[in-house]
Amino acid sequence: MRGEILGAERRRFWHDDDKLEIVGSVGIAGASVTQVAQRHEIKRQQIYAWRHELKKKACGRPMPGRFSCRWTCP
Repeated sequence: MRGEILGAERRRFWHDDDKLEIVGSVGIAGASVTQVAQRHEIKRQQIYAWRHELKKKACGRPMPGRFSCRWTCP
């Protein structure tokens, strides 16, 4: 699972399912955010941003896929 490289600046596009899998892997078998970020060659801040983004998308509707929403919505 690698993001698709777009344009000369080498930005990668990640699908929501991929983001959810990466964010969901934090804490499994004691994996820290840093370890997960290094494994996927992304910055730690990217995981925090995805967590925030996915939490906003999940509020008020069920999340598709293997993972259930573990967050409470305001």
